[in-house]
Amino acid sequence: MNTYAQVLTYAIPGFVVLIIVEYIASLVLKKEVSNSLDTISSLSSGMTNTLKDVLKLAIVIVSYEWMYKHIASFHITSDLTMYVVCFVLVDFASYWSHRWNHEINVMWNRHIIHHSSEEFNLSCALRQSISGLIGIYFFLYVPMALVGVEPVVVSIVAPLHLFAQFWYHTRLIKNMGFLEKIIVTPSHHRVHHAINPEYIDKNYAAIFIIWDKIFGTFKEEDPSIPPVYGVKKPVRTWNPFLINFQHIWQLAKDAWLTDSWSDKVKVWFMPTGWRPKDVMTNHPISTIEDVYTYEKYMPSLTKNLKTWSWAQLIINNFLMYCMLINIDRLGPPELALYATFLAISIFSYTSLMDKSKLAIYAELVKFFLCLLIFIRYHSWFDLGGTLSLLTYLVPLYVTCSLALSFYFLIDNTGELRDAKPRLAS
Repeated sequence: MNTYAQVLTYAIPGFVVLIIVEYIASLVLKKEVSNSLDTISSLSSGMTNTLKDVLKLAIVIVSYEWMYKHIASFHITSDLTMYVVCFVLVDFASYWSHRWNHEINVMWNRHIIHHSSEEFNLSCALRQSISGLIGIYFFLYVPMALVGVEPVVVSIVAPLHLFAQFWYHTRLIKNMGFLEKIIVTPSHHRVHHAINPEYIDKNYAAIFIIWDKIFGTFKEEDPSIPPVYGVKKPVRTWNPFLINFQHIWQLAKDAWLTDSWSDKVKVWFMPTGWRPKDVMTNHPISTIEDVYTYEKYMPSLTKNLKTWSWAQLIINNFLMYCMLINIDRLGPPELALYATFLAISIFSYTSLMDKSKLAIYAELVKFFLCLLIFIRYHSWFDLGGTLSLLTYLVPLYVTCSLALSFYFLIDNTGELRDAKPRLAS
């Protein structure tokens, strides 16, 4: 089995269990830490990131293996030392790539999805990007290559380093004593996700908080200033695909609209949020001015639609899990087709949560794609054994999904409801 896919078959259930534990703990402690629709959106975002990674939809300008072969100057003989050195240097690289993703306009598009949740809990840790399609931070791994950290060690440490950042996305853990001085804690990371003027653009570190203290970006959480979460220009959608590319679309529009040729280039590389003066005047956009009076995005959904949204999440997660455990049986065309089906399905039901008629269009595409799959394979990708039941269940699901999308979006006049989601009062 594909190594990364194999790791995910263990990691995904673990994440889900911890999210459930956090939710139960919040009920016991009587502390509200989640929102049903936000959680669905976060978990759906994690699914899109998994699909991107499994399909390897990224271009690496210079691979680490190439750097190791050509610039390694030392060879670490101790395995333990190599793993420790690798972990520390990966963390150092993570600090700078994370910081630049926040500070440079075009780079913010690679990271906005992770900050788009207006909640802060374990599920929002899974809001990971699909828009970072080009590996541009390869040069940050040069120090590892120079000291001779082997590629296989990096391939093991990198995902472990990423997974180790999951646990501190919670409001339930307060101050952790002396650990606050060494590692990134929930308190530190709450500050990082906050849009309060006192907190914004602080605490970029992934594991060791020392990097923020060295480079002047550390901020301690103040009990008198409760963090407010999200982004300054609210995304106002549950659809992870739309969130992933909202910012770069805005940059492209600004570059097109400005009359200044220099600004057409500058807009991409200036600090995040910068816009040409003429565009700001003629095409203003709304941002959050007072974080304490801002009303969170919350379309008014019926109980039945919320229930169906959860059912969609569970069904598509199950189908993705089936894909991961059978990845060796799926050739590249089958894997691409399977992942495309899931991506369209995620786009559809998260659009439905927005009460957007985009859901109808996506459902029609999903229906005909499913039909194409069965015409080509006469089953659900020839998966045998107990999974042969999918040959009957998937068409049933796709048909119900299309019908219910029409049901939830068509009003009493027989017309599709407005695509713009309504905000709760």
